[in-house]
Amino acid sequence: MDDLADHIERLVKAEHWDPFALLGPHPVSRNGAPATVVRAFLPEARSVSLLPEGGQGSPIPMEPVHEAGLYEATVSAAIGQVRYKLRVAERGGAVTDRHDPYSYPPLFTDFDLHLFAEGRHYRAYEMLGAQTLTIEGVAGVRFAVWAPNALRVSVVGDFNGWDGRRHAMRNRGQTGLWELFIPDVPEETAYKYEIRPREQGASFLKADPYAFAAELRPKTASIVRSLSGYRWGDHDWMEARASGDPLRGPLSFYEVHLGSWMRVPEEGNRWLTYLELAAKLIPYVKDLGYTHLELMPITEYPFDGSWGYQTTGYFAPTSRYGQPEEFMAFVDACHRAGLGVIMDWVPAHFPDDPHGLAWFDGTQLYDHADPRLGYHPEWHSRIFNFGRVEVRNFLLNSALFWLDRYHIDGLRVDAVASLLYLDYARQPGEWIPNCYGGHENLEAVEFLKEFNTVVHREYPGVLTIAEESTAWPGVSRPTYVGGLGFSLKWNMGWMHDILEYFHLDPVHRKYHQDKLTFGLVYAFSENFVLVLSHDEVVYGKQALLAKMPGDDWQKFANLRALLGYMYGHPGKKVLFMGGEFGQWREWNHDESLSWHLLEYHPHQGLLRYVRALNRLYRAEPSLWQVDFDWSGFRWLDFSDAEQSVVSFLRQAQDPADSVLCVGNFTPVPRYGYRIGVPVSGRYRELLNSDASAYGGSNQGNGGEVLAEAIPCHGLPYSLSLTLPPLGILFLKHS
Repeated sequence: MDDLADHIERLVKAEHWDPFALLGPHPVSRNGAPATVVRAFLPEARSVSLLPEGGQGSPIPMEPVHEAGLYEATVSAAIGQVRYKLRVAERGGAVTDRHDPYSYPPLFTDFDLHLFAEGRHYRAYEMLGAQTLTIEGVAGVRFAVWAPNALRVSVVGDFNGWDGRRHAMRNRGQTGLWELFIPDVPEETAYKYEIRPREQGASFLKADPYAFAAELRPKTASIVRSLSGYRWGDHDWMEARASGDPLRGPLSFYEVHLGSWMRVPEEGNRWLTYLELAAKLIPYVKDLGYTHLELMPITEYPFDGSWGYQTTGYFAPTSRYGQPEEFMAFVDACHRAGLGVIMDWVPAHFPDDPHGLAWFDGTQLYDHADPRLGYHPEWHSRIFNFGRVEVRNFLLNSALFWLDRYHIDGLRVDAVASLLYLDYARQPGEWIPNCYGGHENLEAVEFLKEFNTVVHREYPGVLTIAEESTAWPGVSRPTYVGGLGFSLKWNMGWMHDILEYFHLDPVHRKYHQDKLTFGLVYAFSENFVLVLSHDEVVYGKQALLAKMPGDDWQKFANLRALLGYMYGHPGKKVLFMGGEFGQWREWNHDESLSWHLLEYHPHQGLLRYVRALNRLYRAEPSLWQVDFDWSGFRWLDFSDAEQSVVSFLRQAQDPADSVLCVGNFTPVPRYGYRIGVPVSGRYRELLNSDASAYGGSNQGNGGEVLAEAIPCHGLPYSLSLTLPPLGILFLKHS
């Protein structure tokens, strides 16, 4: 009895780590025969009866055992023969019949627990969180969470008045997992976990790290959602993706922030929904000729100003734009339109919002206790502890979840440099060296290798893309040769050099020709993506068009030349929204793009030009087929700094299938400019950035030019070209 009294006291105080030791059915002996005692803790009840299931027998009144709401009844039957409901007369007058959550056995298998503890459960998102299940013919939700340092964890929500005493969870021992099947909980139920830590008395509420949906900020509860109802229509796309090699194809990404691409000003400047974006964004991007949409983070986040890079819901698409099934429909529509979807993903750090991962079970469970390891000084956020197998498994599950349940075609991993270096954004004395005395984060390196290995093994054809800004070797090389295993790496060096070059007044560019050409020194050391991203058009850096020197005509011409050079240069392509039509002002996440600018001819011309660039790029294998090797590129002349002209050939696997690119980056037309070519015959002008249709002065070569038997640039033939001002030409032997 003393043990029973102790159990009751702990339960009533909401401190019991194993409520199943007291609640639910338990075997006892009555007059020497097997019997079952059933206990239920129902603080809201006025009276409780045990209702034999199937109508077999009369209700059995349950006796109050403790004034806080503990009831019990004894049934003259062995425990395996007892099936019942609880009939609860509430203090407010309502009478309800309920299944008892404490009558169900443990649901995790030993194999599940083993894989989780090992950090190799790659489908833990089917195990943890709020899973809608039917057990013994009863529909409900199995809740499960990892909180190894908690004294007690309860599920709270609308269904129990947010009372942490009523649905305390079952502890699964050394794994640190807690689980509870709660019958009759419907979808759309808001819930959290109430956690009582071991080291401090006060309990607190946390959102579910594995939740599939969440409330719209500023609310922070998780939402019960099943993701099994959507019927996909992208079978052909998925089949082709799995059998292809995306690195050998054209890849041009349109980077977009869904909340500010377009808004509805007449309705309070609201966001477009996922379904409205499917109707408007997809045809727009498809018409422009892009191969992929790249979405800035849509994983749930509390603060609009973080743009999604301060994630709290690693398994939930943000509720700002609609429901999970509506985001599925958006991705599905992209695939059926022939567009891939890349998603920004943030495993480097997380915010310290009270409902999130920080201090999750009363300890720094997901990060490090030492701020020299666990605190990010640049973003004022927490750094994941990659030394914990459960943390690595959490992040791997997040990555695999989006590829599995949402058919995402690639993950662009944010802030990889901050993952790799222990001294990132830190001064001497503010960081702790690794076990060898170096500044490399060895645990994070192993995580990235495992991430890439598992993703590419489980989902062939999916891209992993590193935003990595340092000279770390082998970022996009396979793990079996010592690389990190990414498919692609953002070329941050090229981005900074090229923008610095084009920001210069053309009269000074001859002194900085190296900014234009230096990228070719290392262009094939990684599988690079050339980027003109959101980071370059915020915080006083100006929009792309505004960065360009000269009057308005020259600004547009410069931007066309920049984009043309980008599409001719080896590497895949990324352009942030607004750059395609010449947004003047910096990007603001709270406002729509300046769509009214498309009423004006220069902006219309730039948009037509970007469409033509993408179509040229996709039509010409030489511009993408051999992007990562010298055999796909040949300089003709990079030394004419005096006239700020460069020329080169892009070559496909068949070297005869070449495109000639020539750029003149001054406002002075060049007449009779001679360029060497490998074969005689006519060369067709595929694209001229100075064409009047694009807003240019229409100077060029009349659509084609005939090669002459005059050697030049080490080649037997040459062309005498008119190079338009601030223009770039693409020509091909016809």
